[in-house]
Amino acid sequence: MRLLVFDPFHGAAGDMICGALLGLGADKELVIRAMSSVVHAPDIETVTRCGIAAIKVHTHASPVHRTLEEVVEIVQKADAPPTVIAQAKKIFARIARAEETIHGTHHVHFHEVGADDAIADVIGSCMAVHLLSPDRIISLPVALGTGMFTCAHGTFPVPAPATLEILSSGRLLTMSGEHAGEQLTPTGAAILSEISEGVFGLPVGTILKTGYGAGSRDDPKSPNVLRAFLMEYKGMSGDIVDILETNVDDITGECIGTALSRVMKEGARDACAVPVLMKKGRPGHLIRVISPPDRSGVLAEILALELGTLGIRVTQAVHRFVAERKIQDVPVQINGKEIQFPVKFGYIGDSCYLVKPEYGFAEEYAKKHNIPVREIIHLVTEEGMKIIRTGGKN
Repeated sequence: MRLLVFDPFHGAAGDMICGALLGLGADKELVIRAMSSVVHAPDIETVTRCGIAAIKVHTHASPVHRTLEEVVEIVQKADAPPTVIAQAKKIFARIARAEETIHGTHHVHFHEVGADDAIADVIGSCMAVHLLSPDRIISLPVALGTGMFTCAHGTFPVPAPATLEILSSGRLLTMSGEHAGEQLTPTGAAILSEISEGVFGLPVGTILKTGYGAGSRDDPKSPNVLRAFLMEYKGMSGDIVDILETNVDDITGECIGTALSRVMKEGARDACAVPVLMKKGRPGHLIRVISPPDRSGVLAEILALELGTLGIRVTQAVHRFVAERKIQDVPVQINGKEIQFPVKFGYIGDSCYLVKPEYGFAEEYAKKHNIPVREIIHLVTEEGMKIIRTGGKN
């Protein structure tokens, strides 16, 4: 699998993201064509920042205030595939939601992020990602910067209000950074939040290529660049989850079962109840839920309501390894009829290590035809194994 990694230790802006992707080998002419179709033709050059050679993208844009509808109208005219246009629209919708949260629903105009340069940077970055076609995109922790900065709404502490709000709706991990000033712009935050997931570390793999995108500031003590690289790796991919936990000792098993069922239906990755011995020798249960970061609040509320607990512990941004999995219909002959059963196949690299029939489908069929479900599971597993032995990876 090919992994695209952003390393925004020195921050990120839209032009830096686009430049780093060009440095990785995205077709320069196609990226320029896409950007030129929405604004002026950009200039692209190699510069140095603190001795590091990097790609600088100059959009030659003038500041303009636009509504989301006006921005979307421009984006839709881009000379780019529909997937690129759709992704760019999602990025601007993410920015619009942040602006509305900060300024209220009466706020209709973008400020800095509605200008030509932001539109060009978003289109260029989305086009470059499309051309590189990575299997997965991640971002290491991004630096925010320190101190104060001035924007259209006056002087604020770093990060900008819009940047902070955009980060709250994504999965990027952050740190303060070493530079006095704004290191992560709203456009940079929106692009990285939309196209990547935040992680603490990297999988084991081989570095294929590196690219550097330059910002406008040239600090002799700190390279104002965004580093990105492509990796080839096999094995389990990564994922970020939150772990929710609470202890209960005054609730029935039926209520615990209901709570676990509800959180699974509402998006939990997994949920369990572990018998524990609590204070004063009371028997109880540790309830543990693995949650996508954006569902943690909802799932914690369900636990509180169903279990009557007053507190939910949250361990945030836990990195877990996830095997590649595919679900494939497997034909099985039962009583002279061919039935298609969904089967989950788990892979590490190119090797299948797990063949697991979807239990719910097998159980429903077994009940309907008065057949022990274990027999159905056995038959389907055998047919799935035959597919693997004959090299039939989906």
